[in-house]
Amino acid sequence: MVVLPGMGLAERVPPVDELAARLRAALPDGPVVLVGHSQSCQVAAAAARDPRVVGVVLCGPTTDPRMRPFRVLSWRWLRTAFTEPWWQVPLVLRQWLHTGPRAMTALWRTASPDPIDARLAGLPVPVVVVRGTRDALCPGDWAARVAAAAPRGRLVELPGAVHMTVQTHPREVAAAVRSLLPT
Repeated sequence: MVVLPGMGLAERVPPVDELAARLRAALPDGPVVLVGHSQSCQVAAAAARDPRVVGVVLCGPTTDPRMRPFRVLSWRWLRTAFTEPWWQVPLVLRQWLHTGPRAMTALWRTASPDPIDARLAGLPVPVVVVRGTRDALCPGDWAARVAAAAPRGRLVELPGAVHMTVQTHPREVAAAVRSLLPT
């Protein structure tokens, strides 16, 4: 796993292309399946044209242009947070407190205008978009649009799941990753 700045670890959140360059520099020889969750989907999509990458899994991409107004984002975040399983609350709260509202806002300003659908257009590797059916941060129509942007894209919806699919549905996410690995 590669940890990139932006989640409370840096004063300045670098542009998506810079984060993608850092990610590519840290990749092993390959083959590699990139996995992004939430706002890090932007970085995974931006780094996906590296020849070592054989597939991309995007879990809950959150850069739906309809969420750019802060009031819309806030409302969807609250709806999603209150829908997560109760045992997720301490984990999400701890992450939010560690990151802080300033860093979260800076990260959102960097990631939200980045055109993930344009980045996926013409991408030669398979892309799997994973979303929970109860995720207000990644609505179904947005997830379908992201998956359709990639020539080899497909959407996997997890019934009853919310936004934190990596933590709440690890087997299903791992299956999506395994489906992209060469045999």
